[in-house]
Amino acid sequence: MKIGYPCVNETLPCSAGSTFRLASYSAERLATTVAANLACLQQILEWNVAHGLLFFRIGSDVVPFGSHEVNTYPWQREFRSEFRAIGDYVRQHGLRVSFHPGQYVLINSPDAGIVSRSVADLVYQGAMLDLMELDSTAKLQIHAGGVYGDKGVALARWVDSFQTLVPTDVQARLVVENDDRLYSLRECLSLHDATGVPILFDNFHHECLNHGEPMREALRLAAATWHPTRDGVPMMDYSSQAPGERRGKHTTTLVPSLFEDFLVDLDGLEVDMMLEIKDKEASAVRAAQLLRARGLLPPMPAGYEPPTFTANPTPLTSPKAAAPKRRATKAKPAAPAG
Repeated sequence: MKIGYPCVNETLPCSAGSTFRLASYSAERLATTVAANLACLQQILEWNVAHGLLFFRIGSDVVPFGSHEVNTYPWQREFRSEFRAIGDYVRQHGLRVSFHPGQYVLINSPDAGIVSRSVADLVYQGAMLDLMELDSTAKLQIHAGGVYGDKGVALARWVDSFQTLVPTDVQARLVVENDDRLYSLRECLSLHDATGVPILFDNFHHECLNHGEPMREALRLAAATWHPTRDGVPMMDYSSQAPGERRGKHTTTLVPSLFEDFLVDLDGLEVDMMLEIKDKEASAVRAAQLLRARGLLPPMPAGYEPPTFTANPTPLTSPKAAAPKRRATKAKPAAPAG
């Protein structure tokens, strides 16, 4: 088992996803930003290795406007050695990395333009994994998308887009995640049946939307969709409900009792677990300690001292915070329709 967290390390004073406004685009600014993002990504991975966290989801903005037509800079050529060095580090230390393209990646949209841009974003993020020279166990995680008034037609359109528009090298990396409002595990399993795409199981989403499958059974249904060599150990997302908040809102920090209850359902099933919890590496370190106490992770070296965390860490400020979305100069695609 590997355990990790997504995109941002709140302990380190850098961001691997800094970007800038489209109106400020220049080749020089892009090159400077990509270099800084890759340097920070390396720092994050080194921090993770030092603390036994061997699973990390890389943010989508390593290369700002990576799939936008404005970006004609040959970043794949210019940063080939840096990406390869990160890939070498990943393999050397037994890390696993992934990407989770954003909510506007909708390959089942009835709008051909949205689908085209979605595929371009998948190609861009897959290219970063290719440059790292990582095999197909490094995944691209997406949702099934919108319903658009007819769930059956929307699912069929997802299958058609996957089979006819998504390049085969990207298909090999793609996994689909059950969500909390529209597409349950059962419906994602229908996509697996049609295409072979593995199901990345999200326990919290399953609690919000299911067809009565007990958690233990649901975990094993999803795990059975992963090919042991082509896909690797099944990946999953873990979180729990934030107390007193709207249904579906992720908790701010790990709740040990709920995590321990979940491990009972896991019951020895081998997974790589991504903690989608607000305080990022702080909860990942705590979860790793609980897993080590159960013998599910190897012990840390003698003399290791876990990091200390502030109760309410100050979020990093990055150019991304004030920046518009990547396609800010165009109308945004419609959000998934319920």
